[in-house]
Amino acid sequence: MEPQKSGTRRANGEGTIKQRKDGRYEAQVFVTTPDGQWTRKSVYGKSWEDCNNKKIELQDANRRGIPVSNTKLTVAQFFAYWLKEIAEPSVRRTTFSSYEGLTRLYIIPGIGKKKLKELTAQHIRSWLNTVSKTCQCCAQDKDVKWAEKPGREARCCARKPKECCKSVPASASIRYLLRLLRAALQDAMEEDLLSRNVATLVKLPGTGKRQHRAWSAAEATKFLATAKEHRLYGLWAVGLAIGLRRGEALGLRWQDVDLVGGKVTIAQALHRVDGKLSLDEVKTEASAATIPLPTPLVAILRRHKAGQAGERLAAGERWRNSGLVFTTPIGTPIEPRNINRTFEALCVKADVRVIRVHDMRHTAATILFTLGVEAATVQRILRHSSISVTTGTYIEVIDSVQHDAVNRMGVLFDEATGE
Repeated sequence: MEPQKSGTRRANGEGTIKQRKDGRYEAQVFVTTPDGQWTRKSVYGKSWEDCNNKKIELQDANRRGIPVSNTKLTVAQFFAYWLKEIAEPSVRRTTFSSYEGLTRLYIIPGIGKKKLKELTAQHIRSWLNTVSKTCQCCAQDKDVKWAEKPGREARCCARKPKECCKSVPASASIRYLLRLLRAALQDAMEEDLLSRNVATLVKLPGTGKRQHRAWSAAEATKFLATAKEHRLYGLWAVGLAIGLRRGEALGLRWQDVDLVGGKVTIAQALHRVDGKLSLDEVKTEASAATIPLPTPLVAILRRHKAGQAGERLAAGERWRNSGLVFTTPIGTPIEPRNINRTFEALCVKADVRVIRVHDMRHTAATILFTLGVEAATVQRILRHSSISVTTGTYIEVIDSVQHDAVNRMGVLFDEATGE
């Protein structure tokens, strides 16, 4: 297709193409903006044909009634709007806190200055690759901030000379960042700020099947034997026996525990949000449920309740009646991060693999499956939203149990295979 000759009359809105001084070609077309106004829009190309193709795409979108964004918002400006007007009203407070933190610590420093509509898949891919290789202690001055408080010894990045601990984000964190960006840019599309979601073009390399660091039954038993005299033995017991999440266990109230009927109702969870401890509704609608307690766990909770009564007497006027099952020695809610440190210390003392507190939940599921409990029952105990979540999460455990079960059928062939 040849350039239109000078002086030829063009139809209204057809646009013009001219060569700029920098050698590029520029086409100008009148288009409709999201607010219904007409404006002149420019597209550029290295050749006349390239520019003309972009012009035709723009005209086609305009004919189909798709408004063309002329926003000059940066990624940082859009995320400030998105967090306040879209995310905060629609997600749980803990989820919003996660979104806000990831935006502040990763998105704004990495791609915040780029124009929203000029953001490309290449920009996103390069940014994620950089984040995945960057020590976040160094990038966020984590250890420097730690050492600023009195009585704390400088560690890693805060030491002189500096000793980088190479604390790079896990692959799961990188994937979560990409999911967050995709969700936000999708909302930008729905508000006609973007014509497409470039984050969907970014593909991260697969990491294989998700691995859970669950204990074996022997490891769990060894840990509980060591932790038996700990004041929070009941906390570790509910984590391993019925798979409560950390926040659910710390948010458990005595009014939710029926020691006579041997059951517990999960209704709330304790989290630190915006710098404050907060009791909120549990993770999902399915998470709110009443589940039975194993008989030994009922006895453990009875002893824990008696021990808490003794702490209340010892605390006297300092006692704060929170109504929670698991508290500090003066009745106040327990800081979730302190539980992580206490749990790790007990793992070391028990000489078992150090896993996350949340991995006690995975241990509970794994033991249930190895005991031959059906997936539907495990789903109800763990309170997953669907059985597909349960089977998908623990597919390797289920496969292993099925393999062992099939192997037992070998008894049919003992005589037939005898030499």
